[in-house]
Amino acid sequence: MKKKSKVKVDCGCGTSAVDCCGGVKIEKHIPVDVIGVVETKIGDIPVVGTKLSFKDTLGSWRMRWGFGRYGYSIEPGIYAVGKPGNTSPVFVTANYKMSFDRVRKELPWIDCFILVLDTKGINVWCAAGKGTFGTEELIKRINTVELGKIVKHKIIILPQLGAPGVAAHIVRKKTGFSAVYGPVRAKDIPLFMRKGMKTGEKMSRIDFPFKERIVLAPMELVGSYKILAGALLLLIAVNLLVTGRISPRLFPEFLPYIGAVFVGAVLVPALLPVLPGRPFALKGWTAGLVYVALIGNLFYPGTGNYLVWLLILPAITSFIGLNFTGCSTYTSLSGVLKEMRFAIPTIILLTIAGIIIRLL
Repeated sequence: MKKKSKVKVDCGCGTSAVDCCGGVKIEKHIPVDVIGVVETKIGDIPVVGTKLSFKDTLGSWRMRWGFGRYGYSIEPGIYAVGKPGNTSPVFVTANYKMSFDRVRKELPWIDCFILVLDTKGINVWCAAGKGTFGTEELIKRINTVELGKIVKHKIIILPQLGAPGVAAHIVRKKTGFSAVYGPVRAKDIPLFMRKGMKTGEKMSRIDFPFKERIVLAPMELVGSYKILAGALLLLIAVNLLVTGRISPRLFPEFLPYIGAVFVGAVLVPALLPVLPGRPFALKGWTAGLVYVALIGNLFYPGTGNYLVWLLILPAITSFIGLNFTGCSTYTSLSGVLKEMRFAIPTIILLTIAGIIIRLL
């Protein structure tokens, strides 16, 4: 029978590249299944299990599809796994629930503590870039939970993807705790610990293989409904302006736009290594050009929409492809910002040009 902790986890606000970012508006945290408590000098600390429930798996599935991802967070604070003592290791992660679940499920073999930072429901990698998985929050959380009274050693294990957001020397100066960076992926934590908290090249390397690219597609597909809604409204408006009625060919004319969303959300990440160029916007635009050539010759021969499609459809695939920059190892933050400054205005101009031509 599960016991509920009598201690409220401190309030406030390792994941891999395939995790969804999560959100920033937190109104209510998702409760964590507490299976007991462990006594420490500061009081009882809630103990969490390492086996994920069906509800946890369902929650991860929802995140993959982008449903409710702006509230998928747990309450920050200190948690325990097993029966830790004052010499047990302390792992640090984000309060995005998928990040927390990824870490705890890899720890059934070790008694330890998990220090959860207030990242506003964003995963470690994204939060490090946004600054919520950062030096100030780490210092604040260490002091708030009184970590120095819970363990007698002075070591915390940070996820390697959180390194860009943390100045370890400042954390050490302010709290006395030294940071050791763990592996990129939570699944490598057991090996990392067996090697005496040493990472090797394999545990430090970030890959973006096909499986991790394609798993992001569902969220982009769902998130593209605004693009499709806009395209549909545009076609309806054009029909009414040009002919004064909605043409029965409206749906066949709308199908290429559905296909463009599929190309941008699924084929662009799937074919990322083979698409030419380094910028994601260019990769998406190239995929869109090939798509227009195929549908024009195979499915819609003799129609007069080629120029419109040539301008608008690659703009759609380029825009969706641009969304993958934040979860890829193919680019950097400065590269993303530079690319967006050029790509977004270009995408807008091409779309406007296509709309004008369609109205003529």
